[in-house]
Amino acid sequence: MKTVKSRFFGLLKNTGEEGLMHEDGESRFFALDPEQAAALPQTTGWGARAQQIAAKPVDEKKGMLQLRKLWQADAMMAALGGPHIERMAPFITFASVAAEREIIKQDELGDYMMVLLRGNISVVRRQEWGEMLVLANVTAGEMLGEMSLLDGGVRFSACVTRSECEIAVITAENLDHMIAQEPQIAATLIALLARKLSLRLRVVSARLGGRKT
Repeated sequence: MKTVKSRFFGLLKNTGEEGLMHEDGESRFFALDPEQAAALPQTTGWGARAQQIAAKPVDEKKGMLQLRKLWQADAMMAALGGPHIERMAPFITFASVAAEREIIKQDELGDYMMVLLRGNISVVRRQEWGEMLVLANVTAGEMLGEMSLLDGGVRFSACVTRSECEIAVITAENLDHMIAQEPQIAATLIALLARKLSLRLRVVSARLGGRKT
């Protein structure tokens, strides 16, 4: 059986859309097919979540300007380069969300990640004994939800807006299309996401390990 790593790099060798699509036109790498989805907990896609939290669309040019500004100021994400960031625009959705909205729920399956462009979001986790633990309070430039997008697992924590926020959203389907149409940019993005995620997990593990139960 191929590992996720070997599947990923095998797909990147094929720059054509057909290398990533089923015969019915559905993406097949990060997005789950219907049979996979039926065997897992309920998946909440960005479309459904956007309706639940009454997210409002944000102008793409405005969103891309802010995203590029934030990523070019980030020592790690700057590796993408300004022109490459601009070429990601067709694969990103921009939205505005009011305060006190749960944009990611703990223990659900999600098919999207997001970058916080403006505002403040709390990352929280409800422990088995009922305690609500605040793992982080994030500000503009931080990424959320990338773990479930990359590994197809359930959300480890919830994310709640603490002020009106603007976000950039990348869904599993659009990430598939990015791999097909912009493979080098997609490969760099995924590598950077994995590295940032690893650093974040080290911090969270240290916090959880240091708490008394």
